[in-house]
Amino acid sequence: MNYHLFQMINAGAGKVDAVDDAFEWAAVWLIYVLAALAVVPVLRGGRPAAGAALRVLASLALAFALGRVTAALSTEVRPFQTHHVHQLIPHAAGPSLPSDHATAAFALALAVGVFLSRRWGAVLTILAVIIGFARVWTGVHYPGDIAAGACVAAAAVGAVALTARRYAHRFRRHPGATA
Repeated sequence: MNYHLFQMINAGAGKVDAVDDAFEWAAVWLIYVLAALAVVPVLRGGRPAAGAALRVLASLALAFALGRVTAALSTEVRPFQTHHVHQLIPHAAGPSLPSDHATAAFALALAVGVFLSRRWGAVLTILAVIIGFARVWTGVHYPGDIAAGACVAAAAVGAVALTARRYAHRFRRHPGATA
């Protein structure tokens, strides 16, 4: 099923140059736009957002660590290594699952949504979906790689949220504490 979905999406590649250009750009560069936009709710939140920003960064770091473990346990290679595909962007051969781009994009989007702003999290999630779709369109990932990245990101954000909730009492100011 994963390969069948891949074929359905990747079959459109190579037919309309303008569409390919847009997805090539999204597959490579949209992650930087997403990361820049993830900073906006931090800046708008002022000093109280500093703790939330640390939780976002912790989520991203944990997601990458979990992604590395998942990749080490996976035997899935990139689509272009085993199938004829329309590969539109260059990429080294190697493990395909999970997609690092999808892991990072979804980790930032979900963490911003949980810790900073639901509205900004929704916007970033839409961008993360576009990035994931573009990675499949351009022939460097299977849809399952994108889904795995989203799951790894959700697990990381969930773990950070649970940890932050569990230890929140240690960081609250007590009445009578001095600044």
